[in-house]
Amino acid sequence: MTYLLVIGTRKGLFTATGEDRRNWEVRGPHRLDTEDYANMAGIYAVGVDPRTRRILVGAESSHFGPSVWFSDDLGRTWHEPPRAPIAFPDDVDASFTRVWQFAFGDEPGTVYAGVEPTALFRSTDGGESFELVRGLWDHPHRGDWWPGAGGAAIHTVIPGRVAADGTDPQAMTVAMSTGGVYQTRDGGASWNPANRGISAVFLPEEEPEYGQCVHKVAIGGDGAFYAQNHHGVYRSTDPAAGWSSIAEGLPTDFGFSFVTHPQTPGTGFVFPVISQVCHLPPGDRLAVYRTDDAGRTWQSAVKGLPEDPYFGIVLRDGACTDGAADPGFYFGTRSGDVFAADSGGEWSQVAAHLPDVLCVRAVEV
Repeated sequence: MTYLLVIGTRKGLFTATGEDRRNWEVRGPHRLDTEDYANMAGIYAVGVDPRTRRILVGAESSHFGPSVWFSDDLGRTWHEPPRAPIAFPDDVDASFTRVWQFAFGDEPGTVYAGVEPTALFRSTDGGESFELVRGLWDHPHRGDWWPGAGGAAIHTVIPGRVAADGTDPQAMTVAMSTGGVYQTRDGGASWNPANRGISAVFLPEEEPEYGQCVHKVAIGGDGAFYAQNHHGVYRSTDPAAGWSSIAEGLPTDFGFSFVTHPQTPGTGFVFPVISQVCHLPPGDRLAVYRTDDAGRTWQSAVKGLPEDPYFGIVLRDGACTDGAADPGFYFGTRSGDVFAADSGGEWSQVAAHLPDVLCVRAVEV
């Protein structure tokens, strides 16, 4: 098998290909355009369409501004739509800053983009043009969705799911900083908060209806939801009914990313960070923790990782799985290192000394 890893950094896009998840050929930074400005763009979002293998990247250039680029040949060549693919309508007093998340719907060509400022856009042509999902933008809570430290953005988009008991093309779950988890059951026309049980330690009311700074939400192999919060790790089979803490046994409940096993129920990884004040791994050692029982217990999973003091952390979209039948798991750090592991759990280094890794996506090709 061949695996493709797409790595977004603060200074460009990199790719890696490998046959065994241990030996990789790394390329980049990729030339998105003939201008060097585009090559040095920050890549905050990467998406790979599971049907067509089209790669989408959300690039942000300090010279040209934000845009969306796509490749239909696994990263060999890149194209930008002739018109800005994402822009707010004229009647909206907001400017598009960057894409934080791409997700793909059941219908061919359907792509969702979670963006900053806090908004959701939908495409029906594979990501070459997008329209604002007005039901969420016009929500009466929007005025209270304040920026987190990383900005006001929708960073998690999960189409087709609001609970663990099946899929529905009219359903969707999103998460944002700060605002929490919201869900729709009618294709985006109306949205309801789904945060019961998730804390907001920075607010006067510790468990408000909304306003939580959820850092990432992931779906497990059994359809259960997992959330890494701004202090707190949670699980739910139905977010509308509430969440339960699964943080006991971790060295800290702060972190940014959560990755689940795509087939095996109850298996997932978190990447602890000391606190909101000190963005360092616990004990200055690169930290990964794994659960195989839906968060009832946690085990350190650092075999193969550096044992020396290490000061990089994993950001909210800096970890992923390739979704294969026997899946691999991947993460990148703000120190510019990228690691991969198969289901056996031993990590190996993919790349070293890249710019800050912002996002990674992997696929079996």
